[in-house]
Amino acid sequence: MSRRISLVLFIVLVFGIQSLFAQYELPEPAFKITNPLQPETSPAPGFWPSDFSEVVYYLWDFNPTTLPEPVVFLPVVSLAAAASTDADPAIPANIRNNRYYLESMRLTKLAQDTYDYGDYDASTEYAKEAVRYAQLSDEYVTLQLKIKETNDAIAAAKQRLDWASSSGAAGLYPVEYSEAQNYYSASLSARSAEDWDEAIAAAKRVINILAYIQAPAPTVPSDSTALPARYTVRAWAISKDCLWNIAGRPWAYGDSTKWRLLYNANRSKMPEPDNPDLIHPGMVLDIPSIQGETRQGMWDSGKNYSPLK
Repeated sequence: MSRRISLVLFIVLVFGIQSLFAQYELPEPAFKITNPLQPETSPAPGFWPSDFSEVVYYLWDFNPTTLPEPVVFLPVVSLAAAASTDADPAIPANIRNNRYYLESMRLTKLAQDTYDYGDYDASTEYAKEAVRYAQLSDEYVTLQLKIKETNDAIAAAKQRLDWASSSGAAGLYPVEYSEAQNYYSASLSARSAEDWDEAIAAAKRVINILAYIQAPAPTVPSDSTALPARYTVRAWAISKDCLWNIAGRPWAYGDSTKWRLLYNANRSKMPEPDNPDLIHPGMVLDIPSIQGETRQGMWDSGKNYSPLK
């Protein structure tokens, strides 16, 4: 009797479990081999996601040796570190070490610390924020450098305008000076509107317009007490000009024996440098100072000179 009961229970147990699994039979994964030349169609619904088959076949055929460059897998924290430390040392420190850059460095350290601790989710979030602040830092640096370039260009234009005004060149070139002033005003307006490129261009126009103007030649005040610094040789028949006679005239040295001073000062321009007796009418002789006396201009026959003492 007990054997029959055991047999019945065994049969019920076997067929019952089979029926139970038949009711809850799990669907098998649905893979679909697609032809890359044919339009893609949605795979039949199954246990796996609809695009999982593409991932599987890609990984199945993936061969890293066929890539043009080796594949390098980096944690996100490495990208954050690279973004935070990529600073140009040529940029002034007060611009480079801005608040965005410092925050990016802080977040990068947090990303590294949580990565080392094993909290990869937190490390990823910190790293993303570090990269974002690094990008904000780059934008800030670019803006500040552009503002500095603008201010430098406007300062150079202002300096050139001030020179033209103070040197008197503005009076000699009124059209150019007025045009330069207009461009300078346009540069200031563009800077106020934060149109940096337009402000720089207008400031450079000021420099270009005033680049070739010149200040008026300085005027030497006339000194009524000055003796002549140059003398034009006249014909012998008129004035008996020779170095001896010229040196003896009161507006020269008042002493004919000093003729050699005239000879040495004018030897290179004489017809025969070794012949002090040969001078031609029309030659301009330099009369060097011998006592620190003031000498200025050409000898004037109508002017009364005080004799050299």
